[in-house]
Amino acid sequence: MVSIQDLLSGEGSDTKDSSSSSSNNDSTSNSIETFVSSVLINMFISLVLLLAFCILRPRFRRVYAPRTYAVERDKRSEPIGSGLFSWIPVSLRVADTEMVRRAGLDTYMFVRTIRTMFIMFLVISVLSAGTILPVNIQGQGGQVGLNSLSIGNVDPKSAWLWVHVGFFTVSVIWALHVIVGELRIYARIRLWWLTHPDNVRNPGSSTILVSHVPKTLVANKQRLGEIFGCFPGGVRQILISRAASSELASTIKRRDSAVKRLEKVLTAYAVRCTREYRRESAAEYVEPPRPTIRRRYLGVVPGSKADAIEYYTSEITQCNEFIAEANEKHYRNEPAALVTFHEPVAAHMAAQTVLDYKPFSMSQVSVGVNSPDDIIWSNLKMSAWSKRLRGYVSFGITMGITAVWTLVTALLSALVQVKNLAQLKPFAWLLENNKGSAWAVGMFSGFVPSMVLALLMTALPHILRLLLRLEGTARKSVVELRLLHRLYFFQVWNVYLVTIFSSSVLAIAANSINQPEKIIELVQTQVPQSATNILTYVVLLAFIGAAKEILQGTRLAVRYVAPMIAAKTARAMRRAEQPGEFDWGSQIPTHSLVFLMGLSYSFIAPVVAWFAMVYFGLFYVIYRYQFLYVYNDKTWATGGLSFPRAAKQMLVALYVSEVYMVLMMVAKLTGSAGAIMRVVVAAIVLALTVAVHMYINDVYMPIINHLPLKKALDAKRVPPSADFPSVLGSEDDREEEEGNNNNGDIEPGELLSVCEKADLEAATPVSSKRLVKRNRIYAMYSSLVPVCAINVFLWLFPCVLQDKAIYDSMSNRHQFYASSHNNLDKEDDGTENTLASVSSLRSISQTSTATSHLASNQQNQFKAVDNNELAARLSNPMTCAKPVSRLWVPLAGKLFERLVEEVESQGQGAIHLVTQGVWIDDNSLKIQIDLDFDVGIETDGPCSSIS
Repeated sequence: MVSIQDLLSGEGSDTKDSSSSSSNNDSTSNSIETFVSSVLINMFISLVLLLAFCILRPRFRRVYAPRTYAVERDKRSEPIGSGLFSWIPVSLRVADTEMVRRAGLDTYMFVRTIRTMFIMFLVISVLSAGTILPVNIQGQGGQVGLNSLSIGNVDPKSAWLWVHVGFFTVSVIWALHVIVGELRIYARIRLWWLTHPDNVRNPGSSTILVSHVPKTLVANKQRLGEIFGCFPGGVRQILISRAASSELASTIKRRDSAVKRLEKVLTAYAVRCTREYRRESAAEYVEPPRPTIRRRYLGVVPGSKADAIEYYTSEITQCNEFIAEANEKHYRNEPAALVTFHEPVAAHMAAQTVLDYKPFSMSQVSVGVNSPDDIIWSNLKMSAWSKRLRGYVSFGITMGITAVWTLVTALLSALVQVKNLAQLKPFAWLLENNKGSAWAVGMFSGFVPSMVLALLMTALPHILRLLLRLEGTARKSVVELRLLHRLYFFQVWNVYLVTIFSSSVLAIAANSINQPEKIIELVQTQVPQSATNILTYVVLLAFIGAAKEILQGTRLAVRYVAPMIAAKTARAMRRAEQPGEFDWGSQIPTHSLVFLMGLSYSFIAPVVAWFAMVYFGLFYVIYRYQFLYVYNDKTWATGGLSFPRAAKQMLVALYVSEVYMVLMMVAKLTGSAGAIMRVVVAAIVLALTVAVHMYINDVYMPIINHLPLKKALDAKRVPPSADFPSVLGSEDDREEEEGNNNNGDIEPGELLSVCEKADLEAATPVSSKRLVKRNRIYAMYSSLVPVCAINVFLWLFPCVLQDKAIYDSMSNRHQFYASSHNNLDKEDDGTENTLASVSSLRSISQTSTATSHLASNQQNQFKAVDNNELAARLSNPMTCAKPVSRLWVPLAGKLFERLVEEVESQGQGAIHLVTQGVWIDDNSLKIQIDLDFDVGIETDGPCSSIS
């Protein structure tokens, strides 16, 4: 593989004498061979890793296919055969709507973004291969090797530079069309998802987290209910955030630890009993000695030995007694509230409303709280002033880290550029010694800088994430969304701009120290030569990075090898079987950085765009499999809000590319009218991007963040389909016209039957099925090509709309509505309100009385009740811990059954042992668990959680 020193070294064009020129040509003539060798080595390593994955995949289901068994049944993926490459067609055939159902809208939009980037670079690569690449090769700039493929090989006086300007203009306009089209499609799909029954029946879709609630309202929940009751449908429940005292929290943690230790002791003792029973006959079997533990006074001083089972049982019992006797003095209210509405649109309206006239009072409102695990409970107690101050401090620390990182990056680049650095008199001593020292310097500069930079970049996301949490951010998902921008701009500055410009500036300074008039000439050659660094980075990520992502070497060790050693209880085994989560905050900025590198150098060195195409193509196939079979993000459910941030990062890539083009055209100014016009055209393209950016902010961002009121009302009148909506707006206009023609003649009780009839009629005609397929095609490709071109294609090839495989969702729509209707029959906490929301699906499934009941705010009387299932789902786990502990252990004969009874008796009703769903294998004498077995411990507090 090419060394960092060779890849980052500048190929200066020194023309002092023929010998130096000849040596320079010799060194550069090998650059293509060196680059090809590097590509082949990377491809070989990636193929080895890929084959390793294909061989290991059927054998290690826990690592490579946990979503086939370890998630909810309706979100599981079908197992794949043992063929080496059978996973590729299976993952690519899954429909988009099915991917949204299984993995969520966030996953779908992320994978769709990778696909869009791949198609963009595919088109750019084809255009560059037929336009600017031949011009670069035939240029008269005197460059050789890889540099002959860049714009630096084109004579500044050549009229062929118009080809580069034309190619760049077409590429930017098409990229803007794609970005705007993708945002339009995402806006439609997000609104469809917000009103989708799968999302609406989740209470989190109608729940907001309000921070900085005044003390008077915290103490008067009824008054708080009156404030939020003015929104449509009224308030279903208000939950004031509470925190446990330090004494109670430590007791709960001590109990959790004792529960795990007792489970481990009982499980090991059960295995031992089974082993002894198999060695002896049934008549001669004697119970083995019970395990012991040495007491410790004050936690450190060793004491006498005691029966481990009795000791841990006693400790758990004491902790549960303390929890049972805990009163209000062990809890404190915090200035935050979780407000759940009857209608999702009410939550979105509340998030956009100024709730109080006092400064900072109820100023931070977050919508869509799906899980208590997403809330950073320790940050809810912070005051608004404290968060402001922490934000300023965090920003200052981030700027300081950026400055330090800039110096470190520049220093590392200088070490890599040691040959250019040695041409400056103060540093000439670096290469004045013998060849041995020069070789040592070369080894040091080629190895140490890359290692240090890699270590620093690995630690960076964790540092930035910690700073965002210390600012007082209330939700983990918001931390990750904010990390997307902060990490991206950090990488753009330090990894991209500083590294490139430090190497280019150093080369320019070294070659022009005695001839300042050659600076402009050197800019034209040295800046394009820095593409070698970018190209090597993209090649490395495209092959090695993609192969590492699919192989999951670290996860293989952590999730398979480590559990074999450490997972000794049923609880630990189930935890080991749970799928891992995707690192959204650090992965999305990395892909956006590669997009920036490929796009900004697409007109300078088109080879970079080619390998960017390979990069996104490989990652698209890999991520399709990973999100369908490996990753499962339980708390990450933002409705695809990471996509608008990715779109803004794509716009940043356009800005950087346009600035590059303007500077390059300025550097190649010759005073002719054509040269000036090229600068003007590049500036116009930059202004066009600014205008499109402003258009995006004004048109799409408001409807992306929140549910529009009109869409919520339309969803009541016309239920959302189970398939993707029309992304062109034609269906919405037709539905609105039909709704106006109905003029409210349909009674609420008749709405369900009318929708069922329309659904039955739409499920059978071929024209309706073709419309479903047509909408899917529009959703997939209308952002890439004009709609008229799609219509012409469908007119020429009507067989595309006749594929029966794409109508599977149509046959499932009635099951979809039926299952959603059944989920609405659950009872709440005994109050007069039902669990049903007034979303589109729930309004059609309610009776006429219930519908009219929810339509009137006066009839929705808020009641301050916290002891129900919904409150338990959203409360701080530390405050809803029950004084009961459930242990999951296997049985080992009748003697062990007596031991189970003894533990439960000593626990005085505070300890229950669950022995179903876990057993000891007769052959291996290891415990086995049934992953589908419902242990039934969800309401017994955090200590009893299996996951």
